[in-house]
Amino acid sequence: MHQIIAQKSHESLKFAAMSSKQRTLKAPVHLQGVGLHTGAMVNMTILPAPENHGYAFQRIDLEAQTIIKADPDLVVGTQRGTTLEWQGARVHTTEHILAALYGSKVDNALIQIDGPEIPIMDGSAWLFVEAIQSVGFEEQNADRLYLTLKENLTYEDADRQIEMLAVPTTGGEFRLTVMVDYNSPVLGTQHAHMYQLDHFVEEISRCRTFVFLRELEILAKNGLIKGGSLDNAIVMVDQQYSEAQIKDILKLLGKEDLEVQVEGIGVLNTVKLQFENEPARHKLLDIVGDLALVGRFVRGHILAARPGHYGNVQFAKLLKGLIKAEKDAAPVFDLYKKPLYDINDISKMLPHRYPFLLVDKILEMDATSITGIKNVTMNEPFFQGHFPGNPVMPGVLQVEAMAQVGGIYALSQVPDPELYSTYFMKIDGVKFKQKVLPGDTLVFRLTLESPIRRGLVNMRGVAYVNGKEVCEALMLAQVVKDKVAATTTETEKV
Repeated sequence: MHQIIAQKSHESLKFAAMSSKQRTLKAPVHLQGVGLHTGAMVNMTILPAPENHGYAFQRIDLEAQTIIKADPDLVVGTQRGTTLEWQGARVHTTEHILAALYGSKVDNALIQIDGPEIPIMDGSAWLFVEAIQSVGFEEQNADRLYLTLKENLTYEDADRQIEMLAVPTTGGEFRLTVMVDYNSPVLGTQHAHMYQLDHFVEEISRCRTFVFLRELEILAKNGLIKGGSLDNAIVMVDQQYSEAQIKDILKLLGKEDLEVQVEGIGVLNTVKLQFENEPARHKLLDIVGDLALVGRFVRGHILAARPGHYGNVQFAKLLKGLIKAEKDAAPVFDLYKKPLYDINDISKMLPHRYPFLLVDKILEMDATSITGIKNVTMNEPFFQGHFPGNPVMPGVLQVEAMAQVGGIYALSQVPDPELYSTYFMKIDGVKFKQKVLPGDTLVFRLTLESPIRRGLVNMRGVAYVNGKEVCEALMLAQVVKDKVAATTTETEKV
């Protein structure tokens, strides 16, 4: 039913502690097997991918060879598996390979398939993990992306009786606790836990998917489990069946020649469970795979009661929402910290003087960014005419103040900065989002868009008042010595 084509390592499978750097596979790995629901034979190749690529699938059997990003917003189906779709191309049953990559601490990978569904292999994530480990890992330069939970996050679906809760962890580790309850004499209530991601391989990855014998007829009538067999699923028997009933079910599945043994309640063919709570552990495996859609390694403890793919994906969307909120949130500035440069330092670097020196202090600066402050008071001369009875700081002066902060960054990169000046060459993408009034404190945060070359400084700036964006712009300036600046006629001095 399945075959691993990659050369395997005979070394024990050990996982290093969570690295702060991203990593990918050292080489491609090839696998082959049937899809659980489609029954189609599929060839799959897991390829190394560049930094910040994340996980993505590519349907190489389609003319467009569509790439489908692993993203909770692209999930279009959660019936007995997680299905992704992009531009009309679908990939089914993604959760086990994503769990294998996530549990192997792989940040970036491209999964190519020549069919519509990921092969089911043995019904667990183990054969994927084994193949990934056989080629090893390549550490990359970019820092690993994390989602660190800072407060509790809850999800509940009363109709499906799903409850999920995520809480911060003191050590920043990723933990999972699962409770499943099927009101069945064979399964009953089970719990499973994973205290850190290092435990995924040995304790979770080998746990196989499971199904109740009573569900097989329904699944078959819905066109599912065409590739199912006793080699890739645990079949749970929770009621008495006659031989005739068993034969009818097998005939419906197209497996009437299959020899099975059903002796009352238990597991079909008396398959030996690897763990007493293997079904609950497989549910945990599914959560790992579905949460891999978030695109970051989670730092927090997730507790799930009666989970399924639908609830997992909805919770992944909530986690993705936290990332977006984090990106959209204004940075927090300590306006009372000792400045890196005070007004006297700034006056030595910039040639501007009253009334055109529009930076009061520089809070901080690193290799790629700078933060500066302009205190806006009613004593500003421009308020006399802009506007009488309605004082508003002109937008062009907001951009000028922002540019002066960028000028300090640029001049700090050269020796003897007093011998240099900065000159505007281009301003793009300027937006004004709210008025700046007397009494406001403007905080400018500028970041370098590209390395400084030939004196050209390309920076993106955002201005904040009380934590809200008021202005943004992309600016290009050139750093030149004054003797060069004296002959410049086509640029405007900042």
